[in-house]
Amino acid sequence: MSTSTPYHHGELRLALLQAAGKLAEKQGLVGLSLREVARRAGVSHNAPYRHFPDRDSLLAALAAEGFAALGKTLQEAAASGGLRAMGEAYVRFALERPQRFRLMFGGSVQIAKHPALRENATRVFEGLAQALAPQIPGVAGRDASIAAWALVHGLSQLLLDERIASTALRERSRDEMVRAVLGSIRFAAARAQAAP
Repeated sequence: MSTSTPYHHGELRLALLQAAGKLAEKQGLVGLSLREVARRAGVSHNAPYRHFPDRDSLLAALAAEGFAALGKTLQEAAASGGLRAMGEAYVRFALERPQRFRLMFGGSVQIAKHPALRENATRVFEGLAQALAPQIPGVAGRDASIAAWALVHGLSQLLLDERIASTALRERSRDEMVRAVLGSIRFAAARAQAAP
């Protein structure tokens, strides 16, 4: 049995999550099994059951870990560059971790059944839904935040699924196109602020 992710006693859960994350990004979520994760982590095929009673709980833990990482990424981006930086960080996260992103938002794991996943996802959702609240008071701020979130999420999904024509990317890099598209948010925010 080969050990690709060595671990110390007490760190089995982390080693299994790391192996599962690498396996998911490399081969997709469909073929992800506890047995293969155990093999990749270099432990017996029964070892994962100490922390994950079934595949669904492993996927929920991966999704929870993904939401925690996304939340941290968005906070850092907001602190250093504001709203547009948050949007760019969201898209970059999706493109760098496509399988994790699909797991987090794809509905294959029921968020309500897994407390850690629910907590991490809710924290990110609320942060995104309130992103424009400091600039736009009241319900309009929440509405504009959700519109901005829908834009970055939709853009991420379109890029992941390669639905944006290559002609849109021919004249500029993907990062430049993302910045330009996200720049359009300011028009919605300006209209919301001007509304009576």
